[in-house]
Amino acid sequence: MSRIGRLPVVIPKGVTVDINKNSVVVKGPKGELQRDFPPEIELKQEDGQVVTTRHSDHRTHRSKHGLTRALLNNMVTGVSTGFKRQLYIEGVGYKAAVEGKKLVLNVGYSHNVVFEPPQGVSFEIDKTGRDLTITGIDKEVLGEISARIRRTRPPEPYKGKGIRYAEEKVRRKAGKAGKAK
Repeated sequence: MSRIGRLPVVIPKGVTVDINKNSVVVKGPKGELQRDFPPEIELKQEDGQVVTTRHSDHRTHRSKHGLTRALLNNMVTGVSTGFKRQLYIEGVGYKAAVEGKKLVLNVGYSHNVVFEPPQGVSFEIDKTGRDLTITGIDKEVLGEISARIRRTRPPEPYKGKGIRYAEEKVRRKAGKAGKAK
């Protein structure tokens, strides 16, 4: 049995889960999320928990069991506490600003790069313009927008300039050694 799939998803106070066959709607203080799950996995709500079970031990059923439970847990966590992702901008003259809801990046191109936030995602910048915090309720959307922002100027290994995740370590390389005489 799947070690992740067999764990129940605990529903905290203030969160409601509506299961209609394999379509799930999770509502909480931060918002509402809806997702359709594969029909091979059965979802049951009992005693303030949601339990996932599979019909057989077939390979595809086993592979979807843990995934379904993890996605459901992310939905419950998102609507109750939300998710946060931090990025750091490093480089001379590199900075970010929030104009209205849009994120404007100045990262060494001849033009500014503008990001429109998806539904339920917000950007925050500290006063230096280098620490970017992205918050939202959908973990998948949050990860995608974070990756797209990082992709505009990934960190380079010689000077470490670029946009990196806060927990990311950039391996530095030595530059030219010079000509030996």
